[in-house]
Amino acid sequence: MIKRLLTEFGMGTSLRRQDYTEAASRAVKDALWHNSINLAELFGKDKAEMIITVEVAVQQPEQLDTEVIAAIFPYGQVTVKAVKGGLDVPRTDGGNPTVMANVAISVALDVEDVA
Repeated sequence: MIKRLLTEFGMGTSLRRQDYTEAASRAVKDALWHNSINLAELFGKDKAEMIITVEVAVQQPEQLDTEVIAAIFPYGQVTVKAVKGGLDVPRTDGGNPTVMANVAISVALDVEDVA
């Protein structure tokens, strides 16, 4: 039975280039780099068995390179979903807006049902 065991959240920005992929990459790293969880080992599983779902919210999801985001993860079965969200903050100097991306990273494993 597949069970979600962990969810992490992060936020990242692209200050001037309006680069949604860079903002999302920073958001993923924000979520990941603050912890070290040995979730797979806890259940006697290999890290490659982890099912990782990354939901990325940006104002222009069609501009997100999901393969770049998936490549951040060194192991696991990664799926990246781009959705509308995040925030584009206009600049007073007329330049590209500051792009903010939000991510939710969920990790699941195939584990026996524990009653």
